[in-house]
Amino acid sequence: MAIWDDSRDLEGVRLKFLSGEPLECAVRSVVLSSWQRCQHRGILADRVSIPYFMDVDRDEAFARTARPALEQLQSRFSGMDIVIALCNSRAQVLERWVGVPSLSRQLESLRLDPGFGWLEGAVGTNGIGTALADRRPAFIRGSEHFADVNRYFACAAVPVRDPLSGRIRGVINVSSLSDLGDPKMLTMARDTAAAVERLLLDEVEDHEKSLLRLFLQAQRAAGRTSYPASFSAGDLIGTAGEPLRPADLEVLRHKAAELISAGRVAVVDVHLPNGRRAALWSRTMEGGLGPPGMIVEALRGDGALQPLEPAGRPRTDASPGPPTSPNGSSVRIAPPSRPRPEEDVAVDRWLVAVGEPGIGRLAVRARQRLELLCKAAECVGTTLDVTRTAEELAHVAVPAFADYAAVDLAASVLTGDEPVSPCQDMRRVALGAIRPGSHLYPAGSGIQFDQATPQQLCLTSGQSVLEASLETAHGWKAHDPARAERIREAGIHSLVVVPLRARGVVLGVASFYRSELPGAFEEDDLSLAEELASRAAVCIDNARRYTREHSTALALQRSLLPHTLPEQNAVEVACDYLPAQSAVGGDWFDVIPLSGARVALVVGDVVGHGLQASATMGRLRTAVRNFSDLDLPAEDVLARLDDLVVRLDLDPETEAADPAEIVGASCLYAVYDPTSRHCTLARAGHPAPAVVFPDGAVDYLDVPAGPPLGLGGLPFETLDIQLPEGSQLILYTDGLIEHRNRDAGTGLDRMRRLLRETHGPPGETCRALVDALVPAQRSDDVALLVARTRSLDDRHIARWELPDDPAAVSHLRQEVARQLSAWQLGELAFTTELIVSELATNAIRYAAQPSELRLILDRALICEVSDCSSTSPRLRRAAITDEGGRGLFLVAQLAQRWGTRYTVSGKVIWVEESLPATTPPARLQ
Repeated sequence: MAIWDDSRDLEGVRLKFLSGEPLECAVRSVVLSSWQRCQHRGILADRVSIPYFMDVDRDEAFARTARPALEQLQSRFSGMDIVIALCNSRAQVLERWVGVPSLSRQLESLRLDPGFGWLEGAVGTNGIGTALADRRPAFIRGSEHFADVNRYFACAAVPVRDPLSGRIRGVINVSSLSDLGDPKMLTMARDTAAAVERLLLDEVEDHEKSLLRLFLQAQRAAGRTSYPASFSAGDLIGTAGEPLRPADLEVLRHKAAELISAGRVAVVDVHLPNGRRAALWSRTMEGGLGPPGMIVEALRGDGALQPLEPAGRPRTDASPGPPTSPNGSSVRIAPPSRPRPEEDVAVDRWLVAVGEPGIGRLAVRARQRLELLCKAAECVGTTLDVTRTAEELAHVAVPAFADYAAVDLAASVLTGDEPVSPCQDMRRVALGAIRPGSHLYPAGSGIQFDQATPQQLCLTSGQSVLEASLETAHGWKAHDPARAERIREAGIHSLVVVPLRARGVVLGVASFYRSELPGAFEEDDLSLAEELASRAAVCIDNARRYTREHSTALALQRSLLPHTLPEQNAVEVACDYLPAQSAVGGDWFDVIPLSGARVALVVGDVVGHGLQASATMGRLRTAVRNFSDLDLPAEDVLARLDDLVVRLDLDPETEAADPAEIVGASCLYAVYDPTSRHCTLARAGHPAPAVVFPDGAVDYLDVPAGPPLGLGGLPFETLDIQLPEGSQLILYTDGLIEHRNRDAGTGLDRMRRLLRETHGPPGETCRALVDALVPAQRSDDVALLVARTRSLDDRHIARWELPDDPAAVSHLRQEVARQLSAWQLGELAFTTELIVSELATNAIRYAAQPSELRLILDRALICEVSDCSSTSPRLRRAAITDEGGRGLFLVAQLAQRWGTRYTVSGKVIWVEESLPATTPPARLQ
């Protein structure tokens, strides 16, 4: 950032910019934006001449009003090397004052004499012209000036706005030599501009007070007033009889403002709250005070709206004895626009408003803009969706403010990231239009704005751009001249571009166009557009941040869910996971292959939403897999999960993160054995699973309802059931069956009907349930798992009972070799015989009878030896002097994996061997 006193370095930066070289150090964005505008207009820094206008009215009303404030400023700078100038809205100097007479000779080249014009488009970057171009205070010093002739001076300029319309009436400028320049000059200029604006407002108030006084004088002179003698010019309404209620007065004032705005002389019917009615009587009044005033009275009574006097008999309220205005001219109040009531009809009258039509129009426009801002506050930002928020901004602006409204955002904003400034990759997110055929870029299209376009200037400078007339503006055509010509032919004539900036970051731009609305955009329109954009930008940034956090949480959750389902033959599985649209939750599912060709099916739901729920889900899913690898029974798995959740609640780190948040979860755990078609289920606070039998019958399994995980100390029970081959087991979370417009009971009934009508594979069942039961707007996660059972028949299973005789092991090895030959697995005969020999011998010697050997042909060759002992063998490394202890070590080396699982009657030692690569997969189905 260039500093004020570093004039030598700044001069070098300016010369580099003029020569087209890249800038090595930063220049204030306000100055750089002005330089770019000057360069685009073709201004030559060494050939600038300051124009002179002979027809400048130095005694215009604005100058007369501002003189008292200027005199006070001059007294503060008396005896200082300062020049004060007052300029009109065209940057033409109206008055000049020099603090030290000797300074005049040094400031001859500054040309601040009355009549000289300082528009930026003619003179280049300077205090007066840049303040008007940017519509905000400007401090330009030394080499920050674009033209060579001005770089020896420092200028502080502040626009003066009309307090009612918001239009810029002129500029207060304080200048000095560059070495003497100080930003404090800008503060003094601001104070003076505020003082001038107060004088302008006082002038308007004085005029309206005069109108009110003259009206009361005319009414009293006519002898027809019902207003009390103490009625003052500061009052807005008098009372006669029953006073108006506040709600009535609000309605009447709104209508009166519209009548004054239109300059309409009439009696109009007004509907008051609670079905009551009144009438407003508007008239004009002239009294040598300048523009005519408007008077609006409220009429209320049985005859207020009756036609009582024939037309053609006009009379005035100003007779007899009309009052006179302060300059001696008489005051005339217009006759009624419709016949007056008869004398015997009682009509109550109240004065509602007095004003000028011009000021009335400003009041109506101000109220309309306030209503537009209120509507924007209500309608923009109703969701945390970036695109929807942009569409709401366009919808609010059209047609109340503009005929067309376009919202362009950086592509990174749509994904939740912060844009790189200036925005390069832009997307048109929303386009509001009163009718098609505007030829503007449609919503969804990518746009790369040219450097000279108002949109790009807005993006790079972060400041609004007003193009009141597109006929005379050229920069907006640079991006696409052919399209720009079609836009102009479509009738679009005025443009306002404002930045969408939130928390110091420019997210994009909003462009407002007019084609059918009367009049071009003005200064007050620009202020309204900036206010709309400012409110919308905060909503868009909130949506962007939410999108980023939601994407992060969703990515975390998806990374913790299964990416692919494991290969197994026990069940055919289809699953689906749909995250909530507001915030991700902790729903999960899993398919876990177990020993003995069995499979575990798991569905769970963590209480709450967000990153904490996703992280807890990941910990619970990992724990379930670990407990399953231990071959624990279903009820023991849930008991250990319950203990884990209790410990999570007591974890100091969890309490520090959110002391009010308690971890809780529900879970359904099912184990299916394809060799026996036996299924064991246990649940902890989870919805009961559904089962579709091969004959089409549907039922919800009566699994004992255990407590949710996290309560601690309560037991879990199981349900054991035989499932015919081809049965479908449906496990789900509560987001599938219930939401804000449907309770769980209704959802279960609908799912039962759908399952009866669906007879396809698990994938088809899964899609049918999701399409029919999941709402478009999801407030909760949905996890769904559909498993169709298979069975392994006797062709894939071989069993032998083990006699209580170690000599029988030899015969057992021969039987195993014959079975492997029948399965065409002769390659595994040697290792399998060795494994069988070791396991069978240990069972015969050390375990209780009866015992059994079982071979299962699945995706691996499984060898199981079961007995009635609960003692588990332990793998150890035998010493050189040991005579035994090496058998289990050899088994572990030969097997793919091995383990122990406990049963009701004892235990099972199992070993898995990988099948040869030449084994056809089809044989395992």
